[in-house]
Amino acid sequence: MPHKVSLSRLKLTDFRNYASVSLSLDGRHVVLTGDNGAGKTNLMEAVSFLSPGRGLRRATYGDVTRVGATAGFSIFAELDGMDGGVEIGTGVDITDDSISRRLRINGTPAKSADELTDHLRLLWLTPSMDGLFTGGSSERRRFLDRLVLSLDPAHGRRASDFERAMRSRNKLLDERRFDPAWLSGLEQQMASLGIAMAMARQEMLGLLARLIDETHETSPFPAATLELAGFMDGQFSRPAVDLEDDYAAMLAESRYRDAAAGRTLDGPHRADLLVRHRQKQMEASRCSTGEQKALLVGLILAHARLVANLTGHAPILLLDEIAAHLDEGRRAALFDLIDALGGQAFMTGTDCAMFSALGERAQFFTVADGKVFE
Repeated sequence: MPHKVSLSRLKLTDFRNYASVSLSLDGRHVVLTGDNGAGKTNLMEAVSFLSPGRGLRRATYGDVTRVGATAGFSIFAELDGMDGGVEIGTGVDITDDSISRRLRINGTPAKSADELTDHLRLLWLTPSMDGLFTGGSSERRRFLDRLVLSLDPAHGRRASDFERAMRSRNKLLDERRFDPAWLSGLEQQMASLGIAMAMARQEMLGLLARLIDETHETSPFPAATLELAGFMDGQFSRPAVDLEDDYAAMLAESRYRDAAAGRTLDGPHRADLLVRHRQKQMEASRCSTGEQKALLVGLILAHARLVANLTGHAPILLLDEIAAHLDEGRRAALFDLIDALGGQAFMTGTDCAMFSALGERAQFFTVADGKVFE
């Protein structure tokens, strides 16, 4: 069994609709129930800020701060983490002209949010992701990169550095400043980072596909076939240095075309995650709404198992409205799978009865009007 990473305390101040709230947790799964709009997802979002980035809603820090608060929000958590017991505090500092995030780990300022991945890995599934297979490719890339990030914490830094270099190149092209030395330097940087990004995605998908192959016959959820397309398709068995040279040459050759288009037309930022329902041999986008939800749940659970297997630490799962569209039998099977992962899961719903199959395996809280009751 992987090591169980779990929160034992969560305290919020001026976060969303919470002026102040504190939860004492005992390591079991956490079920949050209450009316729509009560603040269940807000609590889950606060937990998601214990990972790099802007949380499961990708909200701006100003939007997260409670309306009427005189300062920024703060989140404090105690947990049994991947490196032992740890205290994490995060929030924002607001000045007249800026809002910046602060992060302390065991009372010491962190150099970057990437340090959070030394202590826990977080995966989430929210209702807003239900349209993942039918929406635009940018959402699928973002989803894919979060999966990669949970295994390779450096992936986020590579992606942001690639975006920065690409913006600089686009600006030069837009201004018609075709300086060969300057552009070549940026294109070499893009090639190195872009190929590393693409290979990390390919590696993660390969590992996930093998795990799905091993477990799909016993899973109550449909298996997904996964493929990455749209950037140097079929070439990633070649050495990375050759791929970098080819991509750099591709960028150099496309300068005038990209200048006319106003953007870089080739790169990992144009790739798409293709998902098929394995049993039906059908694109996920053509499946029914229920089948798409089941595919997504199965994919998240498979990836959680992969993270646990590779890191030796079970990730914390944030599952918003997870039981809403599942029948009783599939809900029970889902809860058994979540429990078998060996980690802690936070789940929300409007009806406590939907989680009855969890029994004593979970702590139950009622959320109402910015307050939480056990």
